[in-house]
Amino acid sequence: MVKRSRSRRVAEGAWGLVLLARVVGVTAVAALLLVSGAWDSWRTAQHVMLTKGREHGTMTLASCGDSVCTGPFVPKGTAVARPRVTIELPIRHTTGAKVPVAVEPGTSKVVRAGWGGVLFAWVPFGGALLLAAVVLAGGLRMRRTAWVLAGCGAALLAGAFLTL
Repeated sequence: MVKRSRSRRVAEGAWGLVLLARVVGVTAVAALLLVSGAWDSWRTAQHVMLTKGREHGTMTLASCGDSVCTGPFVPKGTAVARPRVTIELPIRHTTGAKVPVAVEPGTSKVVRAGWGGVLFAWVPFGGALLLAAVVLAGGLRMRRTAWVLAGCGAALLAGAFLTL
């Protein structure tokens, strides 16, 4: 058995604490990224995914600015028709196009419905997956897990891009 001095044993223990703090810190940053991405996505996704009791229909794009389009809302079922609603869409649609939408309760704002709307609502989470992959690969050297996270994030972003 090798005899080590007290100062060496303290230094080795301190280095172990530094390594533990790095693992805990990087894990906390990755978890914070994922939770904040999911939280931001859920604010929009709940209106598209939880359809029971929500107003659904189509919106005809009457006028579009850089990121906001306005137009009339034609409901499906027993919802109330509205002469003007707004939607924030970076879309390739032109004026006069009909877009399936769901109305946010208590507002005149609508969100895109259908698979395109679901995937577009989860875009912030896709970005968070990509960022968390970089953090895990660089901070924890978990390359395989990082590749899986990055693949899921890229697939989500690509799906949103292709369905809009």
